[in-house]
Amino acid sequence: MSATLDNGIATAVIGACQELFGAAPTHDQIQIQRTRKEFEGERTVVVFPLVKFSRLSPAETAEQIGQALRAGDNDIVGYEVVKGFLNLTLADKVWQDQISEAIGNERFGLQPVGSRPAVMVEYSSPNTNKPLHLGHLRNNFLGFAIAQILEAHGHEVIKVQIINDRGIHICKSMVAWMRFGQGETPSTAGMKGDKLVGKYYVAFDQHYKKEVQAAIAEGQTEEQAKANAPILLEAREVLAQWEAGDETVHALWSKMNGWVYDGFETTYAEMGVAFDKLYYESQTYLLGKEEVMKGLAAGAFSQRPDGSIWVDMTEEGMDQKLLLRADGTAVYMTQDIGTALQRYRDYPGLDRQIYTVGNEQEYHFKVLFAVLAKLGIDGADRNHHLSYGMVELPEGKMKSREGTVVDADDLLAEMVSTARSMGEELGKTETFSEAEKTQLYKQVGYGALKYFLLKVQPKKSMMFDPKASIDFIGNTAPFIQFNHVRAKSVLRKANRSVEDILRHLDGLDTAAALDSEERGLVQTALSLPDVVQQAAAQYDPSLLANFSYDVMKAFSSWYASHPILQEQDAAQQTVRLSICALAASTVSTAMGLLGIQMPDRM
Repeated sequence: MSATLDNGIATAVIGACQELFGAAPTHDQIQIQRTRKEFEGERTVVVFPLVKFSRLSPAETAEQIGQALRAGDNDIVGYEVVKGFLNLTLADKVWQDQISEAIGNERFGLQPVGSRPAVMVEYSSPNTNKPLHLGHLRNNFLGFAIAQILEAHGHEVIKVQIINDRGIHICKSMVAWMRFGQGETPSTAGMKGDKLVGKYYVAFDQHYKKEVQAAIAEGQTEEQAKANAPILLEAREVLAQWEAGDETVHALWSKMNGWVYDGFETTYAEMGVAFDKLYYESQTYLLGKEEVMKGLAAGAFSQRPDGSIWVDMTEEGMDQKLLLRADGTAVYMTQDIGTALQRYRDYPGLDRQIYTVGNEQEYHFKVLFAVLAKLGIDGADRNHHLSYGMVELPEGKMKSREGTVVDADDLLAEMVSTARSMGEELGKTETFSEAEKTQLYKQVGYGALKYFLLKVQPKKSMMFDPKASIDFIGNTAPFIQFNHVRAKSVLRKANRSVEDILRHLDGLDTAAALDSEERGLVQTALSLPDVVQQAAAQYDPSLLANFSYDVMKAFSSWYASHPILQEQDAAQQTVRLSICALAASTVSTAMGLLGIQMPDRM
């Protein structure tokens, strides 16, 4: 809903209160909302805050204000009092003007970039020991959507990822490759580099389990066997050598990470996500170690007899947290401290950092933000962990080390294949060129996947269902895309551009009548600015996803019961064409913020 419309109603209510009661509320005291479907009207004024000016009951206050508004404002053609609520019916001309304002503005619902402080959004942040999987898809789609939503709300947004390119995980893949690889490379194996490295991560785990079982059989406890497995000790030695700067280890590390980066880039391109800057743990962990030592010298941290460094968070309601191991090697917290500080240095005007990371890390980020505050970082309390639930399979939780994940590349390809099969079965693409089919099937397949993962509130865990995601019936991207194409098709068949529709709307002597279904559809579509604002404030793309569905569900019902191209009344047809344009443009904007492309035809 246009803020201008609600401001106008608020101003009228303030004037009525001044005239009726000799005292006026401020704009902040006026609450206006959409009228509930079971009542007459489109906009509702909450009267309870106004009784202190009228000194009357809420119902009497609403009645007097309603009478004054009806008598003095041609835009208000009716009212209804329901207890402490004043429901207003607005003139058809009001909605016609609102439609014109929306379809005549390419940036309807969007704020000027830079009108709000700069924020940084981190997402993806993979380990370099495996390819991206289904969980990474939700992470990337969520982080990228939030970045676009925040930018639409006026923030300057910097999109980043921290690549976890050091640590025991990559050392495990390195050890397995040295033991079993026989010089295999992505080109000799005919595999993407990230998949090849992931293959050796799985091989490490398989061999590790065999060593553990053998040790247990020889009399060791399970704890002893796991801690002393030769292949694990070798990986720990490789990690120590890497941190000591061993040239041979660094050369292999650099080579295998390079394979992974090439693979990631291919997958990111298919996902449709991008980054403004990359950070690497191998670079930022040193700054983290430096800051930990500074914090120790300043008394913010403490050192135990074994040489390890800890932070005591008990006063903040948490426990004690390890910052540096006894052997001087870094932990994840060390790296995250360094990364956060480096980002503030790189972007001095940064208002906050938003971390898109699964909900199993909630405690980690609670501690991180508290540690940054202990180090005196201004704005540490504004940082935000965008926590999201896991994506699960029918057979249970995915495990990378066991190779039971849904590979991101395979899933993307499967979604396109499914879209192609459905398209060929329906016979709707017979006139398409092969290039047009390929584009369409990607738009439908990738759109279905993104929408399925984004339509659920981030904090909720979810079960992935590929077939349900690509259905053309129900709350799915294909349903929204199909109806968007239908709306655009009507405009093409009418041979009427938006500019032409606007000229005819402005030239109408009297507004064409809108029935209740049309008013409901128009109000829903015009709520885009509010939904963008709410999605940005709550870090929740599902609000825009479900907005898109609500608009197109209402459009589909309206389209079925309202003739458009067959309408004989020119004014009525123009208004209905404007409703098609409004539904198409607002949903295209909303879905675009989610990273979902809308086809021109299907």
